[in-house]
Amino acid sequence: MAYIKSRKHAAARSVPPLTATAAALLVLSAPVSAQTSGTLPEVHVESAAESYKPTQASSPKFTQPLVDTPQTITVIKKEVLQDQGATTLAEALRNTPGVTMLLGEGGNSNQKDNIFLRGFDTSGSIFIDGTRDLGNFPRDIYNTEQVEVIKGPSGSDYGRGSPSGTINLTTKVPLAENFVGGSVTLGTADTKRATLDLNRKLGETSAFRLNAMAQDKGTAGRDEVKTKGWGVAPSLAFGIGTATRTTLSYEHVDQDNRPDGGVPTVGLPGYYNAALANAGVTSIPRPDRDNFYGAYSDFEKVEGDSLTGRIEHDLAPGMTLRNTTRAAKVRHQLMLTAPTGVVSDTVGGVAVARLNPATWTATRSRQSKWQENTLFTNQTNLTSEFKTGGLAHSLSTGVELIYEKQLTKTLGGVGTMAPANLWAPNPADPITGYALAPTGAQSKGDSFTVGLYAFDTIKFNDQWQVTGGLRWDKYRVDNDTLAAPAGTPPTQTGTALTASDSILSGKIGVVYKPAANGSIYAAYATSQQPPGGSNFTLNATANNINNPNLEPQKATNVELGTKWDVLDNRLALTAAVYRSENKNDLTQADAVTGEVTQYGKKRVTGLELGLVGAITPAWAVSAGLAKMKTDVQQGTAAQNGASLNWSPELSFTAWTTYRLPFGVTIGGGARYLDSVVRSVSNTATAATTNMLGVPSYWVVDAMVSYEVTRNVSLQLNLYNLTDKFYIANLNNNGNRYTPGATRSALLTANVKF
Repeated sequence: MAYIKSRKHAAARSVPPLTATAAALLVLSAPVSAQTSGTLPEVHVESAAESYKPTQASSPKFTQPLVDTPQTITVIKKEVLQDQGATTLAEALRNTPGVTMLLGEGGNSNQKDNIFLRGFDTSGSIFIDGTRDLGNFPRDIYNTEQVEVIKGPSGSDYGRGSPSGTINLTTKVPLAENFVGGSVTLGTADTKRATLDLNRKLGETSAFRLNAMAQDKGTAGRDEVKTKGWGVAPSLAFGIGTATRTTLSYEHVDQDNRPDGGVPTVGLPGYYNAALANAGVTSIPRPDRDNFYGAYSDFEKVEGDSLTGRIEHDLAPGMTLRNTTRAAKVRHQLMLTAPTGVVSDTVGGVAVARLNPATWTATRSRQSKWQENTLFTNQTNLTSEFKTGGLAHSLSTGVELIYEKQLTKTLGGVGTMAPANLWAPNPADPITGYALAPTGAQSKGDSFTVGLYAFDTIKFNDQWQVTGGLRWDKYRVDNDTLAAPAGTPPTQTGTALTASDSILSGKIGVVYKPAANGSIYAAYATSQQPPGGSNFTLNATANNINNPNLEPQKATNVELGTKWDVLDNRLALTAAVYRSENKNDLTQADAVTGEVTQYGKKRVTGLELGLVGAITPAWAVSAGLAKMKTDVQQGTAAQNGASLNWSPELSFTAWTTYRLPFGVTIGGGARYLDSVVRSVSNTATAATTNMLGVPSYWVVDAMVSYEVTRNVSLQLNLYNLTDKFYIANLNNNGNRYTPGATRSALLTANVKF
């Protein structure tokens, strides 16, 4: 009978103490003759490192182990994240190639989860335990068991979404054992962080778990930027190890940060300003990377609550019924001051560049955000295994109901700040007219979705199997907007738009297994993104891509790959070549008739290699390489043939640890990101652009840990060992960037009982 599978609790370090069960087995295996002497021999034990290697994705929609799943899926386990000292989703995603992070614009201008994957924006395709997440804010991973990156269109798995794939965070659940773990971290940039992981059995089949986090820290190499917050995630489980299991979980997160608006790109390699060049200024110094151009009053506040209930019941051997219900709400508020460019003098109405760099200043914009996202979803899933006519089936079917609401209020009274001294900005500069308050203008988007899906893996024999899936979604998006009150007496005007339709997505993969531990596959998958599907916003303009009358964007992916579990199944090797295409993302209106037609095709062709697991019981490794060629197959005249923005041609990531005797573990890693362009255009030139893109860079990290006692270990993480200067994030206009963190260190004390 398929009862619940225990997911190992968080380790206090990368090499955990020996479990009581393993110790008992080793003692029992001692020679009987040793016991007859009346004295037991001393038993020397070396525990194997916690494995980086995953075997299965968490969703029941994936009916086979990863080695037999015809799709590129990167699973980043908590053991990797703990060894790296990673605390955010952005840091976790450094372990998979082909991912870039965008600085963003407007209310998304600081360090959030603005994720580009395989050439396309994936920010709206983030999930928690298989249910759609909501909002765009920095996500902490203190309550995360593993991060799953499903690459390529995933419409059959999760419904509407990005053509690049989806990201799913699996949370920690109660286990049928007693333990308490925690960590205290101190480091550079005034970093202070503490976590708690407490699990207690309440009975033979029930347990309680509490994960919590509190932190207050800066950012290495960035003045005045602050990250402060806390989170708590209690959960209860009943029926562990029985035919009926129930899990109830709640999470509250609270963040109070000072966001980072970035640094002007002036002086960076590749920076060009036509006005300065025309004035004969050819050598431009770079402002200090640690300069803060914001205001002390800038803030970012995130308040989020989610409640999840899951019931699983084994109807029969090989047949399980699951129901998951999740309700969540997140409010995100932001006041950000960001630099926008170098100020020029105005002489006779003509802009003239200042020739003396000492007099240069940076203009500053004030950007605000007030957004509240609400989610209610219910999933019912049935998995079953059976045979028909000699064929073995692994079937997963289900229905999903989703309600999502996004309320965005326009804030006024953001005030203005005079241009900052480019070389020595002052966060205490006065703000004129600062009286932040809603103007009355707002946009409310409501989305209702009913999804039906079915997946089946048919095994013809030990060598051949086919995995396929279909998902049908019926959706409706309502978008109501109100303008700010105007006139005498004040009145408000508004618009109400609705889009509704149904979309069908699917996938199919043929798997050949030349051996039990390997597979070779060919797969095809699709997804769709309807108008308003990514931002809950519809537009009445006939040729706007979010006009309700337009067709969804459509994505396809063709993939050939192979997967192998080698070295006694300790190490997973993967390789895949793929071609992804996204269509219908542009519109054009006939100049005479006004008739709107959709067009556009963007293509990404790539190769991806990966390995994760253990080369020896003491040597763990996680690495990946991605090679991409991106181009606009059909676009505007300026776009045709251009590469896609934020898409590196080559990216590489690697992390490894080795356990030495006497409780010492050493490790390190490196990541490489090739240069990326910020504009999908062949006509963008240095003469009209601040920065055309982000130069390539290498970053190297290291760690060492020491087991002080059976229950206490110390871990030192060193980041950016060479103190490499690099651009971590660039905004769309190329006029400001976030520098990569300078050389820094974190010292963590891990405790486990």
